[in-house]
Amino acid sequence: MRHTTGLLAPLLGLGLGLALSLPGAAAANCRPIGPAEHLAFTPVARTRWLAPRVRAPGPLDPLYGTVRRFLSVVQPNPFPSELVKALLNEPASVKVDEVVRYEAGYVLCAVIAGFYLLAVPTAGLCFCCCRCRRRCGGRVKTEHKAMACERGTLMAFLLLTTLVLLVGVVCAFVTNQRIHEQTGPSVQAVPETLLSLRGLVSDVPQELQGVARQFSLPQERVSEELDGFGMIIGSTIHTQLKSTVYPLLASVHSLGQALQVSVDHLRALNDTTAELRAVQQDLEPAVRERRERLLALLQEPECQGDCAGALSRVRALELGADFSQVPSVDDVLHRLKGVPEANFSSMVQEENSTFNALPVLAAMQMANMVTELKKAVAQQPKGLRTLAEGFPGSEAASRWSQALEELEQSSRPYLQEVQRYETYRWIVGCVLCSVVLLVVVCNLLGLNLGIWGLSARKDPSHSEAKGEAGARFLMAGVGFSFLFTAPLILLIFATFLVGGNMQTLVCRSWQSGELYEFADTPGNLPPSMNLSHLLGLKKNISIHLAYQQCKEGAALWRVLQLNDSYDLEKHLDISQYTNKQRQELQSLKMDMQDLDLLSPAAHQDLEALQSSGLEHVHYPDFLTQIQKPVLKTDLEQLTQELEGLAKAQGNPALGQQLREEAHRLRNLHQEKVVPQQSLVAKLNLSVRALESSAPALQLETSDILGNVTYLKGELPAWATQILRNVSDCFLTREMGYFSQYVAWVREEVTQHIATCQPLSGALDNGRVILCDMMADPWNAFWFCLASCTFFLIPSVIFAVKTAKYFRPIRKRLSSTSSEETQLFHIPRVTSLKL
Repeated sequence: MRHTTGLLAPLLGLGLGLALSLPGAAAANCRPIGPAEHLAFTPVARTRWLAPRVRAPGPLDPLYGTVRRFLSVVQPNPFPSELVKALLNEPASVKVDEVVRYEAGYVLCAVIAGFYLLAVPTAGLCFCCCRCRRRCGGRVKTEHKAMACERGTLMAFLLLTTLVLLVGVVCAFVTNQRIHEQTGPSVQAVPETLLSLRGLVSDVPQELQGVARQFSLPQERVSEELDGFGMIIGSTIHTQLKSTVYPLLASVHSLGQALQVSVDHLRALNDTTAELRAVQQDLEPAVRERRERLLALLQEPECQGDCAGALSRVRALELGADFSQVPSVDDVLHRLKGVPEANFSSMVQEENSTFNALPVLAAMQMANMVTELKKAVAQQPKGLRTLAEGFPGSEAASRWSQALEELEQSSRPYLQEVQRYETYRWIVGCVLCSVVLLVVVCNLLGLNLGIWGLSARKDPSHSEAKGEAGARFLMAGVGFSFLFTAPLILLIFATFLVGGNMQTLVCRSWQSGELYEFADTPGNLPPSMNLSHLLGLKKNISIHLAYQQCKEGAALWRVLQLNDSYDLEKHLDISQYTNKQRQELQSLKMDMQDLDLLSPAAHQDLEALQSSGLEHVHYPDFLTQIQKPVLKTDLEQLTQELEGLAKAQGNPALGQQLREEAHRLRNLHQEKVVPQQSLVAKLNLSVRALESSAPALQLETSDILGNVTYLKGELPAWATQILRNVSDCFLTREMGYFSQYVAWVREEVTQHIATCQPLSGALDNGRVILCDMMADPWNAFWFCLASCTFFLIPSVIFAVKTAKYFRPIRKRLSSTSSEETQLFHIPRVTSLKL
């Protein structure tokens, strides 16, 4: 019971904490509710995104870089804005000298190709005529000392040249096949890109409707959590108040038990005191009679022994304690009449059950309010209802879709022609690459057979057929080189002229942004090619700026010229919607009347105890009488002394009388004194219990009555404060769901639905397709084939010179012997040595 005296301090601390609770503190107490869970929204944007095309790094990248550097040397001039402007607007005004001046590098290459086209076939024709007259090529007629060195050098240079040709023709084959493989997908990507861009504006309203419909996802989640909102409120109140309510109810239960014990002791005190008074009134005449009789006997002259000592003790034989002198407790008992009326154990158990049932009671009380709040949540904000209707894209969508459809239809015939001509180019390229490969094979076979023939000459029985066959293979390679020089140089120059200008005029300026600047400059493009009008761009936005903004993810209404401005944030403003929910949550109330803490009967019992004056009873008066003996003389000792005197008497009659008195005193002690002593001990127990507990009991009663009164008075305010804090936490959690939706809508609309990023993606893909996937292999093809073609010249020279050393040698000896000068002389054996 002692701990209840300090119970007011926690109550005051709890009230002060709740009264001074700040938003930050309330947020810190939001752990039972927790933050909003993650919502998974379904994307509604259609697949209009084109996968970014990037050429994967490969072994041909160094070759592509070399070709670009070569073309930068061939065409170092910047983008010819004036020339292209005149060509697009007034083709007749274009001057040839300006074109030649810009294309000076290509003109120089054309001169070189023309010279090659005339010189090599002419040289081949002359070589054929010379060979017909057996004046060119032929064979080595005389063997000399330096012949082996010359032959080895020529063979090494021919092998090196052949290996260069082999590397070049392999690269030509690979790049030729790469062009052919990438042409089909690249051509097909054009209509796919245009088709995907047709719905860029027209599909936006329908997709915005799909976005607005997904507002039901946070609504349903909030509605589900509102079903348990009352339980959360009750549980939170129970959690925050249980540290105060449980100790208070325990103190009430302890006080009820103490009250019952104190009342029982008080009643026992009163009953025992009354009984002691009655016993004393009965004991006093008997004691007086025995005292007078003993005084008469002990004063007899015939009394022998220590009669004087016994006489003094008999004279002291009288009552010791006088319980008629103790104060009356009738007034206290009158005030405590019927106390305790309440059953404190049952009451505390019932109050504990009521307090533990707070979550259920809160859910029942707030059922109607939660229903109204769910109705408010089920409404859709006005801005979301007009999210799709407010998008001003009908006119722009029709113009945009029509322009793309016309472009798609007009591009299909050209794309088909591109594929057809690409097939022809691939076939011609394969044939000419095969010719170069045939020359390489002839050179390698000729070298192998020639070396084999040379190594067999040391054998007297060798055949010259191997060396002759090697020479013939080399000459066959020479013949193929002269024969296909013209087709090779024509194909190389044609592909060089197309691919080189594509790289230097289009790709280089496209990558540097000069094409966008040219298109943005007024007057550069004819009115029929006004790209800003065809694309529907705003008047103050250039093509280059639109490309940059689209690449950064700008929305359509910031780039395209729509009917009116479109403010997405205005449609996503749900502050009125959330404010209404906040007002509904703040209007919630919790009735705590069911939690009495102290029943009326228990309250009356404690008030009766408080006003009973139990602590004002003068208990020392009781203890004073209790500490006195029942009789001032010890009857047992006196009885024993009288029995001894009876034996010492000479007068038998006196001795007999003394024995009879001793017997009567013993009976008096057993019948009167001993029961009174038991009553005194019982009274002593009750008095000391009341003396020690009455002051603390009164103090505890005052504390509990004050605490109960204070708690019942402050409980509604505390419950309201807790309800407000929990409501704020709950509102923060629910606003988290709506914030997720708003953030998702903002991202979905600006980055996937109403974004112009597919435009920049299409342009980037177009540049990658045209330049990285088409132009680079195209230019690498003619570059490799050109290197092979030009290396055919040293191949021809080294092959012709090397073939002479592979043919049989006609030896001329200085001897004049007729036998030795005969052509087919067989030496004669002159001697045989065994």
